[in-house]
Parts: sequence; C-alpha cells; structure tokens
Amino acid sequence: MIDWSAIDTVMLDMDGTLLDLHFDNYFWRQHLPERYAEIHGQPFDSVRSRLEAQIAAEQGRLQWYCLEFWSKTLDLDIRALKQEIQHKIQVRPHVEEFLTRLRQAGKQAILVTNAHPQSMSLKFEVTSLDQWLDLIISSHEFDHPKEAQQFWHALAEREAFEPARTLFIDDTLRVLDSARDFGIGHLLAIHQPDSQISRRVDEYPAIEHFSEIMPPVA
Repeated sequence: MIDWSAIDTVMLDMDGTLLDLHFDNYFWRQHLPERYAEIHGQPFDSVRSRLEAQIAAEQGRLQWYCLEFWSKTLDLDIRALKQEIQHKIQVRPHVEEFLTRLRQAGKQAILVTNAHPQSMSLKFEVTSLDQWLDLIISSHEFDHPKEAQQFWHALAEREAFEPARTLFIDDTLRVLDSARDFGIGHLLAIHQPDSQISRRVDEYPAIEHFSEIMPPVA
C-alpha cells in the first residue's frame, strides 16, 4: 500500500488517527451536555440538542476546534471538563510501534492537527505521545484549519518538506481533500477513527491499524 522509498516525511493527524476518537465524541456528545445541564440546572435533552446545533454551526472552521472559544461561549472551563474523563484518552493500536519504526527508518514524523493547544497538552500528559514525534504543528498557530488551503501554504512557508514525497494520514475526508488539492503526494485515511462506531472509507486508501503499513527497518 505504501512505497516507503518514495516518502521522506510522514504527517499525522492526532484525534481519530493516533488517538481513539471515542474520547472526543463522548466528551462533546455526552459529558459536556451532562455537565452543562448539571451546572446550569437545565434538562439534559434540551441542552444536548442546543449544544449539538451550536457546535455543528462551527464545523470546518477554526472555532470548531478551539477550546478557548467554547469556554467563552458556554461559560465553562472546557479543558477542566475534559480532564474529568481523561481516562478515556487512548492511543490507537500499533501507534507507538509505527512511530518508532518511522524513526528507525529515517522518516520525519510530524503531528499536524486541528486540536487546540489546551487539548494537546492534556493528551500528551496522558499518553506521552509527543516523545515519538519530530515536530508538532497545531493549525491554531496559523489561524486556519487544515481544511483551508491557507493552512498548507503557511505550513510550507514555515517548514521545509517536499509535498510529493510526503505521506499524510488523517481520519477526516475534507481535510484529506484539502491536502490533495495542495499537492501532498501520498494520502491515507482511517477506516474506524472511533473504536465504538463502525465506518468504512471508500474515497481514499485507508487502514484499520498501523500494523498494515509498518515501514521496513534495515
């Protein structure tokens, strides 16, 4: 599936790619409305419906991923609420071995995520995922999400990489579309980013787990 001789740089999404998306889905769909309802003394069902509509309205924009935006909008400490369920933060199968093999094979491993720095810091505290990465990039540094071409141009201006010799792995199809339009040469999706929700991808080559694409090590 992957011709590793044609790849120098591997760019990796975080949530749904390296980490199980179940944590994020559970937080936004269940834990946040539950805690909001408790704190504000409102019915859970109506709170969940209202929050789902508010969140959906920002999808694809940088605010959708911004913990500071949601903390201010909802008058809640979103990072603190996430910390209440941090036991649900899980590294996806074979990720640590895959990142180790990338380093052994001389490939550069770059985290390229829409996650807010507050979210990243919590997840790094729990998983120590950052120790296997050569570089960490959050789209919040560039004021544009990965869905936007402005993100990729800003990234290319700051970091030296050859798009044609770059592999980008992400679970979000609209992000893969944007990377394709920019000229990233090798694209790979994740079939089931949330371990609790079945999904299959047909639009791009996709894997269940990283064990399917381990780079060879001499």
